Amino acid sequence: MQPVYIGLGSNLTGAMGEPVEQLKQALETLATHSQITLVNLSSNYRTKAIGPGAQPDYINAAALIETQLDPLDLLDQLQFIEQQHDRERGIRWGARTLDLDMLMYGNLTINTPRLTIPHPRIADRAFVLAPLLDLNPDLSLPDGQSVAKLLANCPEQGIFRL
Repeated sequence: MQPVYIGLGSNLTGAMGEPVEQLKQALETLATHSQITLVNLSSNYRTKAIGPGAQPDYINAAALIETQLDPLDLLDQLQFIEQQHDRERGIRWGARTLDLDMLMYGNLTINTPRLTIPHPRIADRAFVLAPLLDLNPDLSLPDGQSVAKLLANCPEQGIFRL
């Protein structure tokens, strides 16, 4: 079983409800997969949207799972769950019903056209770093960078614990 950190976000109401409900439903779906165990969940955070146009605030969180799935199979599962929540991929960083990002997969570093692990913008996003620290205050990236130190050097970006 590999430990995997997943980032969750939503800022649109969709088929599964309001953003908080979208995150809850996504986690329940993950937890029912036979090769995924939900280990821990961060607090929810309200954050300002980063992206084009006027967008509603996001609800963000992170989850620690353990899985036997390889990284690409897990990515397929995450994208399948996003599709169940009516995720549209039209505009980069646009508003969305559900966003599930694989942030870290064990200590692996992966850089392929389809998947980059750790997530390529992890160090610049307080809305990712703060929930990760909820899960593990001593967490470091595979290259040894402390998540706590990255957050201390990251602009606040309008993030509020709910």
